[in-house]
Amino acid sequence: MSFLNYNHLRYFRAIANEGSLTRAAERLKLSQSALSTQLRSLEESLGQPLFLRQNKSLVLTEAGRIALDYAQSIFRSGEELVDVLQNQASGRRHVLRIGAVATLSRNFQLALLRPLIGRSDVELIIRSGNLRDLLAQLRAHTLDAVLSNLPVPRDAETKWHSHLLDEQPVSLVGRRTRKKFSFPEDLRTTPLILPSLDSNIRVAFDLVLEQFGIRPIIAAEVDDMAMLRLLAREGAGLALVPPVVVRGELDSGHLVELHQVAGIRESFYAITPSRRFPNPVLRELLQRDRKDG
Repeated sequence: MSFLNYNHLRYFRAIANEGSLTRAAERLKLSQSALSTQLRSLEESLGQPLFLRQNKSLVLTEAGRIALDYAQSIFRSGEELVDVLQNQASGRRHVLRIGAVATLSRNFQLALLRPLIGRSDVELIIRSGNLRDLLAQLRAHTLDAVLSNLPVPRDAETKWHSHLLDEQPVSLVGRRTRKKFSFPEDLRTTPLILPSLDSNIRVAFDLVLEQFGIRPIIAAEVDDMAMLRLLAREGAGLALVPPVVVRGELDSGHLVELHQVAGIRESFYAITPSRRFPNPVLRELLQRDRKDG
């Protein structure tokens, strides 16, 4: 049976934070060879490599990322021990790191993550960005999943899994007017707020317009659903969105759904890599979503 040496964990945490044996050794006031020996002892004890060497830096493996989470938790537990003895106890927490592409509905993200909000045993870290950068973070084990409106093909380097979470209809929404909206004729004279050309629903909508021989008046092309929603509220034009994006505005009457575009749907995915040690909170979230769906 293997036993953990907590000094080894302290040394490992320092290496992970510094990304370098040399800098960690300087910080700990140890020789680099001694620190390397301590790290090797921890890896042998755990039976897993904790770092990969890339461009003169040390990068955490998947096992290393998990070990770092546990090491952080162990050292927090020492602080909690003091809190307990001073009647200021706080519970242990699992960390879930989620990346979300900028084009994804904030309302959808909130609905998905709502079961975790307020839980004393869960700490949520949410990062926004483009899909390429978020996948790089997912590959580096600094994210547990990426929420996207596009699936990601599997490749030889990384076996991505695209979990379909939901599909939503897509509509044209805008401010209420006295004139009844007529589709598609009114699209010839009505300004539109459209997602960028990187969006699947934009590509599908452009095909619909082409079939009707319509050259759209584009008031704005936006790759951020939050900004698209705000522009629709300001009356800049009709917005092409899944209604979930503007649910609050529809419920309050600030915006109305004028036409649901047949044959166009927005899909929502959770992208995860194949991992030997999946995050238990993420597994719980995806299982709950499948049950709810």
